[in-house]
Amino acid sequence: MNAIIYKDYERARQAAQTPVAGPFAGVPFLLKDITLLAEGTPTRQGSRFFPAAPADHDSHLMTRFRSSGLIAFAKTNVPEFGLVPTTEGKLYGAAHNPWNLGHSPGGSSGGSAAAVAAGIVPMAHANDGGGSIRIPASACGLVGLKPTRGRVSAAPDQADGVDGLAIEFAITRSVRDSAALLDAVAGNAPGDPYSAPPAPASFAAAATQSPRRLRIAFATHRFDGTKVHPDCAAAVEHAAKLCAQLGHHVEEASPKLSPVLTADSFAVLWCSHLASLIDFLARTTGQTPGPDNLEGLTLAYYAKGKAFSASHYIQAKMILNRVTRGVAHFHQRYDLWLTPTLGEPPWKLGRFNPDRNDIDAAMGEFGAYVPFTPLQNITGQPAINLPLYWNSDSLPIGVQFAGAFGDEATLLQLATELEQAAPWAARYGAVER
Repeated sequence: MNAIIYKDYERARQAAQTPVAGPFAGVPFLLKDITLLAEGTPTRQGSRFFPAAPADHDSHLMTRFRSSGLIAFAKTNVPEFGLVPTTEGKLYGAAHNPWNLGHSPGGSSGGSAAAVAAGIVPMAHANDGGGSIRIPASACGLVGLKPTRGRVSAAPDQADGVDGLAIEFAITRSVRDSAALLDAVAGNAPGDPYSAPPAPASFAAAATQSPRRLRIAFATHRFDGTKVHPDCAAAVEHAAKLCAQLGHHVEEASPKLSPVLTADSFAVLWCSHLASLIDFLARTTGQTPGPDNLEGLTLAYYAKGKAFSASHYIQAKMILNRVTRGVAHFHQRYDLWLTPTLGEPPWKLGRFNPDRNDIDAAMGEFGAYVPFTPLQNITGQPAINLPLYWNSDSLPIGVQFAGAFGDEATLLQLATELEQAAPWAARYGAVER
């Protein structure tokens, strides 16, 4: 599957000899090759431009992973800088979906999702700046929780991820494991720019409680009015029916926003941050950005980010703040919003060309494939992918539930209820475990 791209077996064996008192003592774990730092291990962001230098310290989150008893033994495949919703970059090559090796496991946490879906590990580190936990969870039939902004600290190396768009967490096979892991890693560190609303005493305990009867809105059309692929619409309709059978109120509704203005403003933040990172690396490593060390699409994103002014950036932030307020108003009426996670079934490998430079066409294609997940990165809301549906080709078609800001507990409670009503634990892909 080409899910694992860096092996750290000997140090993992040494770690396994040290007793740890934690909820996941001795559980094998994988790290995504983006953002998170683990002492002695390189993090290259999937890019030839990033030097293969071992980190000299652990990120705050890595410290919490270790304290919980998890033993990281390798790093997982990613696309360059996590920019695209598939994992087939030039540094590591394509990762393969264990449900069908000819398909992508999604991105950018594609290697982590492929490994969990194949049964290599029960859960793996992931992060999400536009859907990168939820997209591969959908493509690989897994649970993918994106926590509320500020719930998991990015200390000490970042104030926040991509000006608050990105957050760290993991991909798992069960709602129980996502809730228990969130208990282990949630919390602020000194100097964090903001914090999430107060958490329950235990997310794991909260997840076992029956939810109140919820008002759930659902959507099968993108914000531009186009309908998603029939398989993705069917997955939402199936989930909506399950929710109604469980006694929840379900109706079709979506927040109102300008899809073009929202997408353009989102791109300003993403491209500007990418340009800043590449310029920083160029200064510190002496490299010159170009086709010998960066993919064509990355160079196009970089050029776009360099062209934005500070005024562009501030205007984009203002627009996205207005979007956030509108969505918060929507959640005063609805507890949860149910959507397809993806606009199409998992892509076939080879559909994406990392050296294409027609950035506007590429972003339009990505937007059609991933029409819903970036919104929760803009607003900071929690959202979760659940594997409740498979199409006639036996490919997972995930659905997403988004909750009000700070309310992971309601998401986890409904997710547990749905997991019991339509269990998926025994389902594995074609790749033999």
